[in-house]
Amino acid sequence: MIEKRHSRIQGWGVFATEPIPKNRRIVTYAGEKITNKESLKREERYLKRGHIWCFKLNRLYVRDAAVGGNVARYINHSCTPNCYTQVIGDTIWIRAARSIRKGEELTYDYSTDGVGSVRCRCRPGCNVML
Repeated sequence: MIEKRHSRIQGWGVFATEPIPKNRRIVTYAGEKITNKESLKREERYLKRGHIWCFKLNRLYVRDAAVGGNVARYINHSCTPNCYTQVIGDTIWIRAARSIRKGEELTYDYSTDGVGSVRCRCRPGCNVML
């Protein structure tokens, strides 16, 4: 249903290989389950390279897609996304926010709450800092 390939937004992206209906569960966001405290240390390293790999599960734990992650780690941020995330227990689902066309790049709003310093590249002129 999806594949990784070069993105116009940034680096790699994830694209639909077939139409995806609204609200469909597309893929889980996989990665090592670590504490929030550990994620803060790792995020400093990742941000220096312009990446955000850690996804908060709850107030105690995070999924680090740089360790044991899957293709979902390449889904780019957008201020006008076509996907959303849903956390169910220890599982993070990427779901279609609307019908997605074959060949369309998947995006979601990272909704970061840290001290990120990665500039959004979802469209020309976007100056949002993630």
